Amino acid sequence: MHFSETDKQAVEGAEGQEYLVFTLGAEEYGIEILKVQEIRGYDRVTRIANTPAFIAGVTNLRGVIVPVIDLRIKFQLSSATIDDRTVTIVLNLNDRVVGIVVDGVSDVLSLKSEQIKPAPDFSTTLSTKYLLGLGTVEERMLILVDIEKLLNSAEMEIVEQIAEMEPA
Repeated sequence: MHFSETDKQAVEGAEGQEYLVFTLGAEEYGIEILKVQEIRGYDRVTRIANTPAFIAGVTNLRGVIVPVIDLRIKFQLSSATIDDRTVTIVLNLNDRVVGIVVDGVSDVLSLKSEQIKPAPDFSTTLSTKYLLGLGTVEERMLILVDIEKLLNSAEMEIVEQIAEMEPA
């Protein structure tokens, strides 16, 4: 699935903010749809030696070396197995392309500001500084992740180095 500029402009003009909803374990998370470049089935990646376990490796996406982060490992989930629902969400963050591996993608939801509440500070695996808040839609609760802050944290500096590698 690929999002064109026309799709992104239509989203920008819509009332409320749109979020791509993905799953990690039993929880649903949301990231701003405007940061999503495309959604791909999980492809094998090339592992880079001496990188943290949550960096799955790199893949070559149309001539661009893309670092791939496994959010299931980053969020310390007990099982991070690859199955037919596992996908890679390709993000464009300030002209840097990064892939994130998640258990699955379910839909796109529009949330108005009154549907987003501040996140309580109790998580040991994901600091609230990386959260935009908790979104509620009907009976669903979404953990809204500020993916740029998460992927710009100090421990992610290795991603910058990987992204600067030249394609082989």
